[in-house]
Amino acid sequence: MKIYFYLSLTPESFIASMLPPMDFGSYLAVGTQKRASGQVIFFEIEEPTNDSSFNLDNIKSRCINHSNGEPKHSVYGSCYRVLEKIPLSDIKDLYLVTRDGKPLCLQQSEILPEVSQNYYLYQEICPVHPSVVSTLNPLEFSKYLTDGSQNIYFPKICFVDLHLGELREDPKFGEVRNLPYQNVEHLRDCLIQLKNNPKKSTTTVDRISSQSFPFRTIENGIFLGSKENLLFYPFPSKKDLQGKYYDWWRSASM
Repeated sequence: MKIYFYLSLTPESFIASMLPPMDFGSYLAVGTQKRASGQVIFFEIEEPTNDSSFNLDNIKSRCINHSNGEPKHSVYGSCYRVLEKIPLSDIKDLYLVTRDGKPLCLQQSEILPEVSQNYYLYQEICPVHPSVVSTLNPLEFSKYLTDGSQNIYFPKICFVDLHLGELREDPKFGEVRNLPYQNVEHLRDCLIQLKNNPKKSTTTVDRISSQSFPFRTIENGIFLGSKENLLFYPFPSKKDLQGKYYDWWRSASM
């Protein structure tokens, strides 16, 4: 049987499996006993060609059918600094899996979103996962974190931009309405700090925030950047979420 290779972001790990992506996503989210464990974010990737990073012979030797013929669900090959070892050219589709095991496949777009707003809310996903507010658009934010000009930078970074509602234009007087974030007034204060200090481009909202976030809060999509490039996985339109992907959207909105 075919062996698939995955980069899981929650937590960061390199995994081989005999399950195709949709089945693999459901397995990671709920396991074999159908007990909910949590949302999952992962990429399907090409088989790595750099065997010095991953012992592929060993991984493949363990990724075989069980004695009863059942396919091997997962073989973990690495769980340390995995993202930086995988070339962006090897990264394929992205999957967002709800807590009850419903996967949504997002494909790369060759066109970055045309966004222009005063402030952005980013949830970094991997290799670290603070939430930050910024005046930088996604491309600028990715370069800020990966170009090496800062004291702290990353070879690669995966992040998502989240809804800010009226706060993205008016952090002081904008209505919170139905923003589902904890401690929204702290979020507002962080945005006001940016407004009052034009020389500052980012402010941390939560240094130890969870990698999990409500999928329904995604603004444009998921971004995966390095110093040289930025991959973009656009989130479906509201029309498609309420139609084509209704079952997934209903699950994600619970």
